[in-house]
Amino acid sequence: MRTPSRWQRVRDVVLSTDRRRRTLVAMALLALVLMTSSAGVMLMVATASSAVNAVAVQWWAAISVGGMVVMTAFIRSGETARLSDPSLTVPQMVWTITSGAVAYVLAGDARGVVPAVLAMILFFGTFGLTVAEVIGIGVYALLAFGCAVAATTRFNASPFGYLDTAYALMVLIVLGGSIALNLRIQRIRARLQEQREALAQALAVNRDLATRDELTALPNRRAMQDLMELERRRNLRNGRPLLLAQLDIDHFKRVNDTHGHATGDRALQAFAGIVRASVRDTDVLARWGGEEFVLLLSDTQMDDARDLLERVRQAVAAMEIPHAAGVLRMTVSAGLALHLPGDMVEQTLERADQALYTAKSLGRNRVVVAPSGPRAARASAASS
Repeated sequence: MRTPSRWQRVRDVVLSTDRRRRTLVAMALLALVLMTSSAGVMLMVATASSAVNAVAVQWWAAISVGGMVVMTAFIRSGETARLSDPSLTVPQMVWTITSGAVAYVLAGDARGVVPAVLAMILFFGTFGLTVAEVIGIGVYALLAFGCAVAATTRFNASPFGYLDTAYALMVLIVLGGSIALNLRIQRIRARLQEQREALAQALAVNRDLATRDELTALPNRRAMQDLMELERRRNLRNGRPLLLAQLDIDHFKRVNDTHGHATGDRALQAFAGIVRASVRDTDVLARWGGEEFVLLLSDTQMDDARDLLERVRQAVAAMEIPHAAGVLRMTVSAGLALHLPGDMVEQTLERADQALYTAKSLGRNRVVVAPSGPRAARASAASS
């Protein structure tokens, strides 16, 4: 195992080793960097302008950055994972908007830099907020900066001039534009989410169509082949019995020819239902094609499998399917084969099919077990 580099160790300490938390901490650190940068700009303004209260700006910078540090540390601790907003997006935005409003009051003639910072704050939370939260944050920002503009007018020694009006209008424009764009982005996100859900549903339907028989809702031939191969490999590992049975509805062509394909479809559905009700939950019945079905019995002894198929045969014989001319009755023939070590699934199916052929040649409506010894299996194959 490769030893982590020093940079990787530092990164794990800062961001955490948990993938989800790493993302949240990284975003919180970005917000902290942005707040620190904004505080640096304000400190530069305070240094360059004698009209700005440098001490007040210093206190503002310490409190603003300190609040973001506390929230970042809280996220890094993992305690926010239990909250509905583990990234603390709303608290961070409320904090930064409040800090921006205070900065607008403190910046004096340089308050024109604040709208740019405000736009950055509002766009920062775009992808982490709901529509209701975007509206709520927008309303709060309007109120906060409205109070800031009023405070500037109230405490400014000089009269409210054109420059102050321009700053206030710029704040209003930035707020309105940011909220509108945020809502637009939210609508796009909602539409994309609907499209993703529709695509996921379509893919699920396609997967289902690819693995299920549409008429009987049973696994189809392709799905059954994959499952049988999986069971064969499992059989090699654990040595537990694996049996395959071929089932064929007797004289089914007569059903379609005499009563029509609609009645034949209902008969196939009824047959699938009665067989599934007669076998165990762990047994798998698949439609192999037409009126042919394959039953997979894993971890089952031969005597138990024979008894199960006999119950299936009796249940099918007792089944009654109403139709326009009366009641339809059916019988089923079955061939059962034990999977032999070293054989492929196709060989086991072939032996089950030979047993099914024997059942039909003996008069149908019966269960025949294929020879299970290697020598007997070769003899059966040779005789066929």
